[in-house]
Amino acid sequence: MAFECQESTEISKNLANYSESNHSSYNSAPENLETSKPSLDFNPKKGISSFYGSKQLPPNDVFTNARRSITDLPPALVSEILNYLDPKELGIISCVSTILHNIASEHHVWKEFYCERWGLPVASGLLGAGASDEKSWKKLFVERDFRSKTFLGRCSIDVLYGHTEAVRTVFLLASAKLIFTAGYDSVVRMWDMEEGLSMASSRPLGCTIRAVAADTKLLVAGGTDGFIHCWKAVESLKHLFDLKGVEKQNKEFRLWEHEGPITSLALDLTRIYSGSWDMTVRVWDRSSLKCTQVLRHGDWVWSLVPHDTTVVSTSGSDVFLWQTNTGTLLNVIQNGHVGNTYALARSCTGDFLFTGGEDGAIHMFEIISGSDESSVVQVATWIPHSGAVYSLAFEFPWLVSASSDGKLALIDVRKLLRAGKRTLGKRVSRDNDIDQRNIEPPQRMLHGFGCNLFSVGIGADRIVCGGEEGVVRIWNFSEALEIEQRARALRGIRLENRMRRRRLQIEMNNKGGRTDQCSVAAKKKTVNGDRNSVWHSKRSISSKVKT
Repeated sequence: MAFECQESTEISKNLANYSESNHSSYNSAPENLETSKPSLDFNPKKGISSFYGSKQLPPNDVFTNARRSITDLPPALVSEILNYLDPKELGIISCVSTILHNIASEHHVWKEFYCERWGLPVASGLLGAGASDEKSWKKLFVERDFRSKTFLGRCSIDVLYGHTEAVRTVFLLASAKLIFTAGYDSVVRMWDMEEGLSMASSRPLGCTIRAVAADTKLLVAGGTDGFIHCWKAVESLKHLFDLKGVEKQNKEFRLWEHEGPITSLALDLTRIYSGSWDMTVRVWDRSSLKCTQVLRHGDWVWSLVPHDTTVVSTSGSDVFLWQTNTGTLLNVIQNGHVGNTYALARSCTGDFLFTGGEDGAIHMFEIISGSDESSVVQVATWIPHSGAVYSLAFEFPWLVSASSDGKLALIDVRKLLRAGKRTLGKRVSRDNDIDQRNIEPPQRMLHGFGCNLFSVGIGADRIVCGGEEGVVRIWNFSEALEIEQRARALRGIRLENRMRRRRLQIEMNNKGGRTDQCSVAAKKKTVNGDRNSVWHSKRSISSKVKT
């Protein structure tokens, strides 16, 4: 209705301007009045005055503009316009009309939104049987975005016992619902993420295991003796990997080339990345199992995180950005922290980098890729810990850190991001210079256990942590939404009962005021009636006495 009213207002303005111009033309040329006078027809059903026979204002201009909308544009142009919207704006557009709802809901950009936040889902069953790929991505996005709010709700804590010494590394493989842990006892253990039960454990590997990484095809563990122990997935096993080596003997092997303890590992579809205290990062080909690149540093390598054709590594207090195909150093962040830079994390798009160091600080950087080189810009800084930050993990929009002070910090970075063309959170909001004082502190701190938390991982609704205590803790937020919904329902019931009692009290007070007035009047009548009765009784008594 507002749109129609606006159109009619614009039409009336055009007509008014036209009449004024005609009026001036009449005054200037009265002799041409009869020839220039337009014929005016009014349609009471449409409520629009139409002009015919006018050469100055063709009638089609008014009516054509009045009936045009975005749905009249070519579909390719509408799709291109919708590409510039973020998920919130696209959701608002879908509420305007049925046509726009169908266009916005079926738009392919929802798949891009999902993949840029959380990556491509591994399980094909998420799309549902018989559901088309394009139509189900909006539902997937909305559900996942709704689940991302669970980390502010209530949770349950599960403690997993099995390691005999400190746990140095944990890895959460959410797609397979598995957790891998290792530490000073030289044993790699596999846990069920939902049940919290031990699925399998490897034989002792002979040294401390400081790094573990896995996907659905390969599991790798790095030892202080300089080897990378690998397990290939067994298709017949429900839990993917045969850590004991009972099923098949050729599924387990080692890679040797590092000359020092391995401190970090990572995987992608075609490569294995390993960092070591021998001051190198090695890139391995997964098919040939041969080292293809050696990236040399000037100090011990503490952490690394790859994305596409680049890898970020930390050596000492510096952070390095490398091109993995050529081994070219693209950029260096010198003295990123006071002391060593221990931890790294990266967004799914690879545009944002998070670092944690010995000074207890967490820095956020944006990586801007250019044609020749890449620039790195610092965005924000948090200092939530009193000890060194040993591990970082990122799951949009949450960044979680583990520190030697025995605490976990949860930071929501959503407000620091801005939507760009076909991206969500691909550019930092630079409309106004970011003031460090305006950056929000961590939204939540998890604590209640011993010091020295060495590693942390985050999934869709769980946080896993291991430390010096030798136990693995799982914070389960899967029921947080249900708990919050039940709590809101109970609060609503209590509020409704309170309002009902209040209404009853008000009604009783009103009735009580009327009954008090009636009782006062009744008392007055009874008093008068008693007096009359007494008076009559006295008269009757006196008459009897007289008789």
